[in-house]
Amino acid sequence: MKNLSEKNERQSSRRDFLKVATAAVGGAVAARFGDVPAVHAAGSDQIKIGLIGCGERGTGAVDNALTGSEGVKLVAMGDAFKDRLDDSLKYLAKFGKDQIDVPEDRRFVGFDAYQKVLACDVNYVILATPPGFRPLHLKAAVAAGKNVFAEKPVAVDGPGIRTCLEVYEEALKKGLGVGVGTQRRHQTGYLETLQRLHDGAIGEIVAARAYWNQGPIWVHPRQPDWSDVVWQMRNWYYFTWLCGDHIVEQHVHNLDVVNWAMGAHPVRAVGLGGRQVRTGPEYGNIYDHFAIDYEYANGVHLSSYCRQIPNCANSVSEALSGSKGFCQVNRYTMTGANSWRFPGKDNKPYEQEHADLIASLRAGKPYNEVKGVAESTLTAILGRMAAYTGQAVTWEQALNSQEQLMPANLDWDITLPVAPVAMPGQTELR
Repeated sequence: MKNLSEKNERQSSRRDFLKVATAAVGGAVAARFGDVPAVHAAGSDQIKIGLIGCGERGTGAVDNALTGSEGVKLVAMGDAFKDRLDDSLKYLAKFGKDQIDVPEDRRFVGFDAYQKVLACDVNYVILATPPGFRPLHLKAAVAAGKNVFAEKPVAVDGPGIRTCLEVYEEALKKGLGVGVGTQRRHQTGYLETLQRLHDGAIGEIVAARAYWNQGPIWVHPRQPDWSDVVWQMRNWYYFTWLCGDHIVEQHVHNLDVVNWAMGAHPVRAVGLGGRQVRTGPEYGNIYDHFAIDYEYANGVHLSSYCRQIPNCANSVSEALSGSKGFCQVNRYTMTGANSWRFPGKDNKPYEQEHADLIASLRAGKPYNEVKGVAESTLTAILGRMAAYTGQAVTWEQALNSQEQLMPANLDWDITLPVAPVAMPGQTELR
């Protein structure tokens, strides 16, 4: 497979990156990737959703898709846990039978539920399981010829990223649409701000910072009848094999914005992190804070901080310093030679990302966001690897890493010890 960091690819990728990143809201976003039939809102050509992963985000994604476009129906569902599927279906019943048609024989539970959903008559699959499963499910969905909306991040390790990049190419060949849940790329204020940045409003970008600093999140106490796998799956956020750590699962949004602005990905990272507050066994093996210095090929550095600790100053933001000014991206403001503030009203990006993908399918011009979000996901993985090992890590090392986090032969009753918490200076770079 061609290495993303090769010089010739870096030189040619910027234009492609920007074409996807600055797509117009509500339209068929990217250039036609092949001759595919348009999807229409009536009869057998309507959008028929198969949901894989029925937790809060998967349920919300279906809600967003049904609310934002006409002629959309949920027809199949799958989840590892029956109660998650049942709760999701109960919530979505508010849409009525015209939009929710999921009889018992199209409700699937277990690790193979995704295969059964893909075997149904669906043409729009939503992937919203824990991120560790994303490469497997994305590959299977594209192999089955389905258009896909996948939640971010798209992987938790280098092997998963390589799978996603292969799937990206396969989806292009098949003319399939693949959207990924980085909703800022479909948000009115971000789109106009990034367009102005790319037009040179603050000159050349010379420095960047990105934060996702917040308080703690949920935890589900282990029950006596839960196996190792059930407990870890119920608490998927706290296990690196399932979520990639919060720098990957959450902070990827901010890193994606900076990559979007730069039109490139970092080439190197150094950093630190640890478990200062969340130290008990109920918190699995992830960190509660990271601080990463990313370096881009042109010498620009990104200061990246993310944290999930209570009673601290919080910020979810992106900022860029340029040769002619400064941009607080998340606030849609610029100061300097071309001072500006976004004058419009933001759209509803969680609905818009589905509306854009569905519109592109109906126009026969499907777009594919996998490559850009795979690069942003690998940016987060790169930072995690640097913090976990205490080493300077290059893009090539992260991309070509042989560390595969998903356990082999995963089943409900296997013994699955919690992997040790990474210790800088001791954890090896693999």
